[in-house]
Amino acid sequence: MDALDKKIIQAMQDEFPVVEKPYEEIAGRIGITEAELLARLQVFKRDGQIRKMGAVLRHREVGFSSNVLCAWAVPEQQIEIVAQQMSESTAVSHCYDRNTMPDWPYSVYTMIHGHSREECNAIAQELAEKTHIVDRVMLFSVKEWKKTSMRYFSEAEI
Repeated sequence: MDALDKKIIQAMQDEFPVVEKPYEEIAGRIGITEAELLARLQVFKRDGQIRKMGAVLRHREVGFSSNVLCAWAVPEQQIEIVAQQMSESTAVSHCYDRNTMPDWPYSVYTMIHGHSREECNAIAQELAEKTHIVDRVMLFSVKEWKKTSMRYFSEAEI
């Protein structure tokens, strides 16, 4: 990884510009063309250095004041289909499968966002009806402590 690659990674981990041509703007900040930036990003993806690029939802800023981590007891043979069905909900921002323990049978975790606890409860109920999975634990957020992405290179490292 050369110095330009590090500059690209550093630029891509900053706020994504909300403009008509965001990659052109990022490339301009780095001092390369948009085509070169996109070509290098494609190489990063091909080589597994990046897997995806996505938005970070600042849910409170857009009105979602209630959030709940909902852990579901899903039989192992149903995890794939149930997780797929749950992740299709626009109210679910994250959906993971996790290992169970003898005293913790919950294997699928969803992060549900709503405007109230009641709305989150209703969404969870809809998911339960859709998937026929009713055994769940709902852990409502009390306080948001951190909302930042990983930082890989600082100015000093380039």
